[in-house]
Amino acid sequence: MKYEALSAVAATTLQLASRCPHCGKAATLEPLGQDFAIGNDVVCGQRRCPDPACHGHIFVVVRGGKLIETYPPVRIEFDAENVPDAVRGTMEEALACHAAGALTAATMMVRRALELVCTDRGAEGEDFRARLRDLGSKIVLPKDLMDAMGDFDLLSEEAGRIGSEGLGSTTARELEVAIEFAKEILKAAYHYASLVDKLRGLKSS
Repeated sequence: MKYEALSAVAATTLQLASRCPHCGKAATLEPLGQDFAIGNDVVCGQRRCPDPACHGHIFVVVRGGKLIETYPPVRIEFDAENVPDAVRGTMEEALACHAAGALTAATMMVRRALELVCTDRGAEGEDFRARLRDLGSKIVLPKDLMDAMGDFDLLSEEAGRIGSEGLGSTTARELEVAIEFAKEILKAAYHYASLVDKLRGLKSS
């Protein structure tokens, strides 16, 4: 494919705002060299994170002046404060799989992260859904959320079996909802406790 180099002026004026896929911070990415037009109003080029502590290297694809892809891909934001290492690592793997488009692998990792939370908090039950219901009695979550969770097919035992039709047919939208649900579980299980400790620290200081 023949590439047409853009002018240096055009390259320096193409400002792209994004979260850095390396450090996760929002920033206006710094251009590196010239961009290249590849047709159909699509441009590709290189950027780097402006944070001196990161300076991560990023390949970008732009259409109509809007950023449509980055390599590495930008992950969904995830607050890992106070989250146990095993849960954090599994959730980060889930988000990496999601960013790479590996939906089945990401779904498996989201389920695994929730299973680890249940174990960490001592939730019991004969199956995954039962353990999640029991988890709801140990952390603070809106009742409507817990009730809706019971109808979520991705949390069924059938969907959790490797190679099952339910898990293999996961849509991107279903996975994103599962990730949002998992983030709310982690917030209730770990972030609130961290905030309470900080508030108590202010009182005792």
